[in-house]
Amino acid sequence: STYCKTIIEHATAVQRSILAVNLDPAAEHFDYEVMADIRELIHLDDAMEDEELRFGPNGGLVFCMEYLVENSEWLKEQLGEDSDDYILFDCPGQIELYTHMNVMRRLVNMLHSMDFQVCAVFLLDSQFMIDASKFFSGVMTALATMVNLEIPHINVLSKVDLLDRQSLKQLSR
Repeated sequence: STYCKTIIEHATAVQRSILAVNLDPAAEHFDYEVMADIRELIHLDDAMEDEELRFGPNGGLVFCMEYLVENSEWLKEQLGEDSDDYILFDCPGQIELYTHMNVMRRLVNMLHSMDFQVCAVFLLDSQFMIDASKFFSGVMTALATMVNLEIPHINVLSKVDLLDRQSLKQLSR
């Protein structure tokens, strides 16, 4: 995603070593290099095209994430032993994975068992923050994610540059 590219560019500028891992089986392309890509293990199209499974995009994504957790050795091999680097895990954006399913929590537990210290970065579209009902929806979604994952959590407003002046003024209140 664009956000991962931006984080990687910043880390490089401040001379921090950062690696990226794609955990989105539906990703199409990257503007940055990845050290591991879930699509080498399973791709969303694999789950959707399987005649026995017959998953749609959402069910297929859940299946792929479950498959990753069940095949944790693949991820362990990809990550190797290098502990001096920061690793950025680019995860799928389907909110159900974080709010009321346990697959991402299981992934976090797997990373903890591999001695990773994990922190979540939750991106919230700033356009949702200017309307009261959407604001509460966004805040509650972020809170549900925090409670479900039980790890340090950073909430980031994204796309602030796309807001018009009136919306920026509302946001700053």
